[in-house]
Amino acid sequence: MVHTYEVLVDIKEFFDKTNNTCQNGTTRYEIDAESKQKADNIALHQARSEHPKGTEYDVRVTRLLR
Repeated sequence: MVHTYEVLVDIKEFFDKTNNTCQNGTTRYEIDAESKQKADNIALHQARSEHPKGTEYDVRVTRLLR
């Protein structure tokens, strides 16, 4: 059975490899998946494609929406 999960992904992106200036942000996704693990993996893949310069991704499924 497919459920809709709310997934938050904290992303750290560095502007340049030569300095320590970075940007931290959180992106929210609503993911349809059969399990929390699958929702976690889908959100990670989506975050990496939307933020390719990201160096750290912290994914957490926060709640079941439907």
